[in-house]
Amino acid sequence: MNLLLRERATPEQLELMLQQHKFYIRTAVDIERRVLVGGGGLHADCEEKLLDDGSRQQDIWAASFMPITGKIIYESMVNLRPRQNRSMELLDPNIRERVAQLINEFLVNL
Repeated sequence: MNLLLRERATPEQLELMLQQHKFYIRTAVDIERRVLVGGGGLHADCEEKLLDDGSRQQDIWAASFMPITGKIIYESMVNLRPRQNRSMELLDPNIRERVAQLINEFLVNL
């Protein structure tokens, strides 16, 4: 189940987001609006929920988060953009840092 978050997730919400993949959560974040969607089968599902909520495509970036280790993996088809990022891996260190800050703010230390 993917959930749209505007503040830190509750432990119950974290459990719901872990249902699909058990050990990691697929996320998409809007780095400008500071909104995160986590859970679901694909990063694209999270991206779609952000777009439906009013986010702009250029502000959405995807990553997977492993709560047990705290590791963030910055690879997703969502990140592949001819004008912004020419790889599935999120390459811009500034954007990576902003994505990490939001994931840590919403999903870490529950």
